[in-house]
Amino acid sequence: MLRALASAHFVAIDLELSGIQSKSANRTRIGDGNHGSKQSLQQRYEEAKEAADKYQVLQVGLTCVVEDRDKGKYVARPYNFFLNPVLEEKLDIERIFSYQSGAVEFLLSHGFRMDAPFLEGVPYLSREEEALARELELSRLNKTSIADIQLKSDDTESITFVQRVREEVEVWKKRTTSYPDFINIAPVGHALGGFGDRGLNNYQKRLVHQIVRAEHPDLVTISRPGFIQIIAHDQKREDALKQTKMKAYEEKLARQIGLRWLVEAMVGGDLSTIDPLTFARAPNNEPFWIDLKEVTREFHELRDRLETNHTVLVGHNIFMDLINFYRCFFGHLPDRVEDFQSIMHQLFPMIIDTKYMATHNSAAVNARSGLEELNEEFSKLVTPVIEMHHEHPKYTSATPAHEAGFDSFLTAKIVIRLSAKLEAAGHYIDDYSFPDSDEEPYNTAPEGGGVLLQKTKLSSPPMIPQQKHGNKGRLQNGSDIKPQGASSNQKTVGGLPSDHDIRTEMMKPTQTPSQSRHQITFSHPTMFDLLGTMPLDEAETEGVGEGNERSTPTEVQPRLVAERTSPSSVFAMMPPWESDFWNVYGNKLRVNGTLEGICHLR
Repeated sequence: MLRALASAHFVAIDLELSGIQSKSANRTRIGDGNHGSKQSLQQRYEEAKEAADKYQVLQVGLTCVVEDRDKGKYVARPYNFFLNPVLEEKLDIERIFSYQSGAVEFLLSHGFRMDAPFLEGVPYLSREEEALARELELSRLNKTSIADIQLKSDDTESITFVQRVREEVEVWKKRTTSYPDFINIAPVGHALGGFGDRGLNNYQKRLVHQIVRAEHPDLVTISRPGFIQIIAHDQKREDALKQTKMKAYEEKLARQIGLRWLVEAMVGGDLSTIDPLTFARAPNNEPFWIDLKEVTREFHELRDRLETNHTVLVGHNIFMDLINFYRCFFGHLPDRVEDFQSIMHQLFPMIIDTKYMATHNSAAVNARSGLEELNEEFSKLVTPVIEMHHEHPKYTSATPAHEAGFDSFLTAKIVIRLSAKLEAAGHYIDDYSFPDSDEEPYNTAPEGGGVLLQKTKLSSPPMIPQQKHGNKGRLQNGSDIKPQGASSNQKTVGGLPSDHDIRTEMMKPTQTPSQSRHQITFSHPTMFDLLGTMPLDEAETEGVGEGNERSTPTEVQPRLVAERTSPSSVFAMMPPWESDFWNVYGNKLRVNGTLEGICHLR
């Protein structure tokens, strides 16, 4: 997994949850009280935050995608993890979570096994839980968290026991020889072997620890089965013992952190405490032989790459998933949505919401932007080429809807083909505007995936101003777009339009610039005409002639054939991360039903 994350061009994510925020009729909304009033983004965030505190992430899907521009393809590695909410008892921390009846019914209807998270799930600890568990362990080792027992005056048995312990300790300390160098506190008669398995109970042991800790700082107690041993204090020995116990505890903690190690790898977190010997165990925890020196070298190399390159994260309708993702793996959410936006942007400098991409500037009320609908449409395209890695064949034939791994794979497919198509159409040129701040851009990694955290100043701002009538734009391959209003006369090759003319014809506006800014992706009419209400093949045949009149299918069909058979297809690859395309489509999340409609991550 670390190898896959380090080399990924991007990672698509999906979550399955035990519940979501309820669509209560008593929601607080902004408006005049009519049915059409909407929530603010802050109100929607507060509802999702409350739900994330209550419900559990049951399944995490991650699809790591490698881009191979030399071969013109993408290779996907989907993973599906059940998440086990049960914590190891000795950590002394608890989780309280709920199941929502509607969510359970939905999951069961799609074949979700409700026992799988508990039986097959991967453990995890959030950053917050890890810090709490470590704090509790240090308190135990330092004996600072143990409360004293207050004896009641009528508890004669305990009072008699305490008095006996005090006398035995005093007698031992007044001995005239150095031996015995310890004393065992056990039930009366233990020297005769009469107590057998009836040793000190836990209450009596606590009383012995308490007496020595309070009255004899020069002594230490050691708990043994059935009795307490008291010896002289030795600081070096105590420090070494504490270090040994803490090392064993850290190993236990590292196992419980579980899936969060992958999350830390995605956000450039600290992986230095991972022991390379961890990689010498199979998934069933059986040890096997490794070249420790080589494994350590590779791990350090991967760790350095992951710390430098943050993952580009992709999701569909990802606003709620991000809230649950943060609550699950990091800790309690901030109260203000603005703080959440800032935190997520720091963790992932680039987050892409395919729901936003599919509905950007869409005036269509019923734009088809569901995950399954988009996958159905874009699966009809042959480019960009997407392959499944040979070690991940499950979703080649299986289509388990609402399995997190499968849904993350669909999201990966959609972002590849949708971004390539939108880039080819060049719509982002009309929408590009310089950011309000002078924040420095992130460069892409020279090899592998992710976004370089080392920021570099551009020598000059990108030369794509707000598009005006008659201005020139540019496509990914650098060819010019004809100025708006240019002649539509086409050069043909063998009776078909040339590849250059195909691209320029696709970019021809159907309305004035002010109109087109509100009718682009899946609205009507554009190159994506009626995509929400008819098959993609038919949608692609819709062209626009001069004077805002649509061309007939017979006029446009040759262009479609030429486009798909041309060796220099404009749908070949995704736009590179440094492209201005992502200034329009990146770091914006669709939040339907809110006044803002969009959550900007910055």
